[in-house]
Amino acid sequence: MPGYTPSTLKGAAVIDVAAAGSLVDKGGAVFIDVTEPDRKPPTLPATALWRPQHRSIPGAVWFPGAAPGDLPPAQEDVLKKRVDALTGGDKAKPVVAFCHPDCWGSWNMGKRLVTWGYTKVSWFPEGIDGWQKADRDTEVVPADPKWSAVTKQEAGR
Repeated sequence: MPGYTPSTLKGAAVIDVAAAGSLVDKGGAVFIDVTEPDRKPPTLPATALWRPQHRSIPGAVWFPGAAPGDLPPAQEDVLKKRVDALTGGDKAKPVVAFCHPDCWGSWNMGKRLVTWGYTKVSWFPEGIDGWQKADRDTEVVPADPKWSAVTKQEAGR
């Protein structure tokens, strides 16, 4: 969901690469990646293997498809429960939302976290692109399995 995004998010801190790196280095923060999955190029032959690997900030949890501001209720419920599980139910645990620059998805996730009562929410608008540009390490991360199960179920309806 690229496009102009605001420079602020009420109830959340807007952080840069240095601040995100500090949170990773200290440990304890939950990083939530809402980047959309790569799509198979239409020019790729049908017989060609397509096995994209999603690279993210080390330790991040990837929720592909969680970017829209208006998730179906079942998806919203599962997402909230997954975040609650990742934070141990601690609403004061630092949580960072990100994807790519000018991505409304990470802004939406940050807003969602604030709405759910999290008090140490950070929005990292530079996202994975800024992270990589700063030559920070990345790792391949799978999609959160419980999230993937509900998104596949919703897609089948």
